[in-house]
Amino acid sequence: MSYLPACSKVPIDFSNKVIAFTNLLYKSSDETTCEQSGHQQRDASSSHKGRGAFVLSFSPFPKFGEFMSISRRGFLGSAIAASLATGLNAQDKVKDDAPRAAEPSGSVKRPIIICANNGVNYLDDAFAFLKNGGDTLEAALRVVKGPEDDPNDDTVGLGGIPNEEGVVELDACCMHGPSRRAGSVGGVRNIKNVSAVSKAVMEHTGHVMLVGEGAERFAVAMGFPRENLLTERSRKIWLLWKEYHSTDDWWGPGIADPNWKPPSSPSTTSPTTSPRSELWKQRIQRLEERAVELGIEPEFRMAAIRRVLVPPTGTIHCSALNDKGEISGCTTTSGLAYKLPGRCGDSPIIGAGCYTDQDVGSAGATGSGEENIKVAGAHTIVENMRRGMSPLEAGIDALKRIARNYNNDMSKLNFMDMTYYILRKDGAYAGVSLWEGGSTQRHHIAVHDGSRRSEITVPLFKGASHSFPPFPVTLPRELTHDSEYYK
Repeated sequence: MSYLPACSKVPIDFSNKVIAFTNLLYKSSDETTCEQSGHQQRDASSSHKGRGAFVLSFSPFPKFGEFMSISRRGFLGSAIAASLATGLNAQDKVKDDAPRAAEPSGSVKRPIIICANNGVNYLDDAFAFLKNGGDTLEAALRVVKGPEDDPNDDTVGLGGIPNEEGVVELDACCMHGPSRRAGSVGGVRNIKNVSAVSKAVMEHTGHVMLVGEGAERFAVAMGFPRENLLTERSRKIWLLWKEYHSTDDWWGPGIADPNWKPPSSPSTTSPTTSPRSELWKQRIQRLEERAVELGIEPEFRMAAIRRVLVPPTGTIHCSALNDKGEISGCTTTSGLAYKLPGRCGDSPIIGAGCYTDQDVGSAGATGSGEENIKVAGAHTIVENMRRGMSPLEAGIDALKRIARNYNNDMSKLNFMDMTYYILRKDGAYAGVSLWEGGSTQRHHIAVHDGSRRSEITVPLFKGASHSFPPFPVTLPRELTHDSEYYK
């Protein structure tokens, strides 16, 4: 499958001059290289008046997503000036060669489904269902059910990494645009498909949210089977973590505490020769020995160690829009690995992990749940679109609010990440993220509008985020190489 920019591939042609922005992006051994860093986001803004009207928005990344818009006439004038500047630019090396995001107008398609990239393999069936007249929420649930059922996806549903006591707790919520209803469950144990349970709360109760034991009992009453969600693989990972970290991961002051200090890193000593580097090697060797004792298969041992040293977060959001303009969304997760029992992140929170308004659109989130709750991210994005922002602008604004909560302090923002999945009811969409991705891999969203594909997100900040709880030194390459968990 090819990884494409999170955009519609619609060039803007004036007098046979095609405006394009190209940049070599990340490659993988078995996937086609994506070579366009324009991050062009599809947008057919309803605010454009006239058959030939359009607005072109640019987001200069060094400015962290600030936008400017110009009309057709303004663009043509700028194009003349730009052609003159080209010769000058050829003489002087451009100091700022950061990629810039473009948002051209173009035809949008309905139906369309967007989701987190761990749902890409489940889009075909859901899209066929949606195209044949299926309900939008049911289509979205079909996508997220795939990762929930997959024991090898240890961030959602069956096989999710447990809390610090070794118990898997799941969260989910959904919103049905056509009927303007919502349902949510949090801290649910022993029930695999909590996204469907959230829909049952919406359809069969007068409530919006059920949590804990009550949510589990309700699910059983609705016919959902109780089952052990802790797979043997996840149990062994938890045992490995338990011996290494005990209960110190999520205890103590968090990043938001005014007295929190980022971990110090030796600035004058090479990470590969410092005493701390030797300590890492000893820890890894000790964990690897214990992994052998636990019976963790050889091909998975380093991945298990990675999950111990860099506790993963994992979630899937999905929004679906049919050809009639009906839209729905849902989000489901097993939450932070080794979290304190009873912790709920943003995924079950209507307005944070997911929000859908039939009049406007839908948005969802994956990443640092606590940070997203504080800005009511999904609701903020939808309301931004209601006020006229494009999906891209709306998402970037929500990310800026997260940064503003820390006064743009990179020593703190580096330890969090966020990805938003945004779909407007006319079919325009965007994927944005706080950072570009992990150490070797970009953040992606998955899209299906007749063709299934993965697209890179538009980041607010360049570079990769760091793991949390934070580590005082750079992790060894064997732990970060080709890792979707090192973020």
